[in-house]
Amino acid sequence: MTATADIEKADTEEAAPFDAACPLVGVEEEYLVVDPETREVAPASAAVVARAEAALGARVGTEITRYQVEAKTNPCADTAELESQLHRMRAAVASAAAGEGLRVVASGTAVLGDVVPPLITEHPRYGIGIANYRSLHDEQSICAGHVHVHLPDRERAVLVSNHLRPWLPALIAMMANSPLWCGRDTGYASWRTLCWGKWPVAGPPPYFGSAAEYDSVIAKLTEAKVLVDPGTIFWDIRPSARLPTLEVRVTDVPATAAESALLAAVIRGLVVTALERVERGDPGPQLRGELLRASYWQAARDGLAGDAIDPITGRLSPASEQVAELLRHIRPALEETGDLDLVAERVARLEQVGTGAARQMAVHARRGSAADVVDHLIEETLSAG
Repeated sequence: MTATADIEKADTEEAAPFDAACPLVGVEEEYLVVDPETREVAPASAAVVARAEAALGARVGTEITRYQVEAKTNPCADTAELESQLHRMRAAVASAAAGEGLRVVASGTAVLGDVVPPLITEHPRYGIGIANYRSLHDEQSICAGHVHVHLPDRERAVLVSNHLRPWLPALIAMMANSPLWCGRDTGYASWRTLCWGKWPVAGPPPYFGSAAEYDSVIAKLTEAKVLVDPGTIFWDIRPSARLPTLEVRVTDVPATAAESALLAAVIRGLVVTALERVERGDPGPQLRGELLRASYWQAARDGLAGDAIDPITGRLSPASEQVAELLRHIRPALEETGDLDLVAERVARLEQVGTGAARQMAVHARRGSAADVVDHLIEETLSAG
């Protein structure tokens, strides 16, 4: 039985074996449904999901707005298999949309369409959320990429999170893919990051000394009615409430399946590196919140095209140098997982052709047409590269 099959079985039966050197990894992606004529987002996710279920079953579903579709891979040990699943998953959702005369795009924000306020999917949970969070939902037509790394020990998951916090801005910069919002150039590479950061329990997680401390904070937030349920813990790293995983949910949905596989490989490398340090008793850096927040903002504004703020030292340096430092940090882990060559090649390509955001803006610069950007995204979402 393959590792993928093991973890599928583990969801309902016994747990899959944990491999600290090469843990299983899975990806959830959110897409926007668009009309190929108007290029605006279309409130037809339920119909697209109904068609896509024939190929993907429970691995596809609706999201909070009627413009979004969410799909997920099975967890995999091998990044090549994960990438293959990502291609098949995107193709299945795109085929389902085409059956409705529509298309799907992997973009962090709605490029065109009147989405403020958005049309909300009918569900009792969303009704409770709207009552609680009110107009925060106005900017929820946004799409992220979520990476789950198998880590069944919650204590270690919380401690690993502390080690990942300094690298979150670099991940934002690498996968920035939301420069346009409703036809407008925002001036940011990842406008979704700014939209998402308004929520009360969102952005980088706090530093926690233990799982007990984490649970205590969650209990207080729940008692104060800040949270609707564990699913509204929107921090960019969190122990999954329903799976034996650590979930990293900091980036825009990557533009291509290849970039999504790159993201998963890098995040797994960070987790493996952090696990080794946790085992040695390293508590991880306690960053100043204002420096981490500033680093997020800089990464969201400029992506890989400008400078980056080191959230530990506050030093400004080219974003490419921060990414190079990230790769040096996780190199031994990438050698363990077999992902070193893939990550090195994909990062080099990303620096050569630009991030998803940079590519969107290059298309936009030709004629000032947001419709052209949507056409570009339709192609990129299914790109083999």
